[in-house]
Amino acid sequence: MPAGDEIYMHSVTSLDFATLFDAHESERFDLHTRRLNEQMVRVLRTIGYDVGFCKGQGQYLFDRKGDRYLDLLSGYGVFAVGRNHPAINAALKTVLDADLPNLVQMDVSPLAGLLAERLLALVPHLDKVFFANSGAESVEAAIKFARAATGRAGIVYCSHAFHGLTFGALSLNGDEVFRKGFEPLLPDCVRVPFNDLVALEQALSSRRMAAFVVEPIQGKGVILPNEEYLKGAEHLCRRYGTLFIADEIQTGLGRTGKFLAGEHWGIEPDMVLLAKALSGGHVPVGAVLMRKAIYDKVFNRMDRAVVHGSTFAKNDLAMVAGIATLEVMKAEGVIENAARMGERMVGGLSALCGKYELLKEVRGKGLMIGVEFGSPSSLKLKASWNVLETASKGLFCQLITIPLFKDHKILTQVAGHGSHTVKLLPPLIVNETDCKWIVRAFDEVIADSHKGTAVWSLGKTLVEHAMRANA
Repeated sequence: MPAGDEIYMHSVTSLDFATLFDAHESERFDLHTRRLNEQMVRVLRTIGYDVGFCKGQGQYLFDRKGDRYLDLLSGYGVFAVGRNHPAINAALKTVLDADLPNLVQMDVSPLAGLLAERLLALVPHLDKVFFANSGAESVEAAIKFARAATGRAGIVYCSHAFHGLTFGALSLNGDEVFRKGFEPLLPDCVRVPFNDLVALEQALSSRRMAAFVVEPIQGKGVILPNEEYLKGAEHLCRRYGTLFIADEIQTGLGRTGKFLAGEHWGIEPDMVLLAKALSGGHVPVGAVLMRKAIYDKVFNRMDRAVVHGSTFAKNDLAMVAGIATLEVMKAEGVIENAARMGERMVGGLSALCGKYELLKEVRGKGLMIGVEFGSPSSLKLKASWNVLETASKGLFCQLITIPLFKDHKILTQVAGHGSHTVKLLPPLIVNETDCKWIVRAFDEVIADSHKGTAVWSLGKTLVEHAMRANA
């Protein structure tokens, strides 16, 4: 090795990135304000989330003081098996140490083939896999495949849907807060209400729709389908020659207590989109599972073998992260645990509904849970509720999430812009002790919200911030 290369290798390998993190941990907000998203920093400072997370282990986060938090967001569902799972870490290290011939353009990877086989074994009615780098990129691929396979342009999606923020995926998002400022978006995209088969049939009956793309459970608000909706949608798609695409990017890989959420309603979509948890929490990866007839419409000749692809999609680290994640889920009974703990958590939280007039409903499947609040009946609470709603719709939920974080060390989030629902999306490895922690914390925070004391004082502060932001 030339002397210059030796010096370079020494300079890189001598870097201790854990020490580098620690040395600059206190600068994180300043760094982001100068070079990244200043508005996100303003949000975090406003709601008091400047605790400086320094470590993640399983379902827990640890701040700069060493305090332990229960993470009920899991990176928007990425950390299904928890942060820094030792088996996944070890698997990735074996790849880094093996000097594998990664991403050889004139070759194919055995690791990609193995991950594809394992995924299709879990979704046996489908035949082929296209790998991507993310959930949004999987949605983009699905749009292209659907148009190529059907010769149609139209894509049907649902109100309040979320399918990603790249241009095609954004065109299928039902929330205006994400679309505003970026329109006009992809043409021929038709919005219908979720849970409305009449509206869906009206859209499909033109026979111009290539695909209907739907989340089995809508992530924004944790909205469940009516019992007949998904099966009815599948039937309508078959009738009108439209591909039925299930976006399981957040609901898949055990989140709802089954490998796919669609299994609860017995559907067999033409395409299934996966990502998030498939990464093991380390290496971004997405997958589009589909019928062979669809795949063959795109890759139908040798000169079209590269007509769609993605440079990093089948990289060895991503493929091993996916394989290792599936192995951990099977070996540790993660999906079964999600079903048990979800039932335990929904039951415990639902029992609070009779105690508190502000608590409207608890709903979910497995460990995808929405805790919804609503206007109270008593005049005193109603007046305070109306003040918050006038300032900013959905602001009341911050009176729940902030005390959960500050007083009970539980990280949660409101389920969407203007939503009255707090969303729980914990790692699928949470245990009985965690469930008791969650239910007890919600009980105490909701009880405080009914007293009209400190919690409403916090609300006054948030109203002032909201008014300044809107000025």
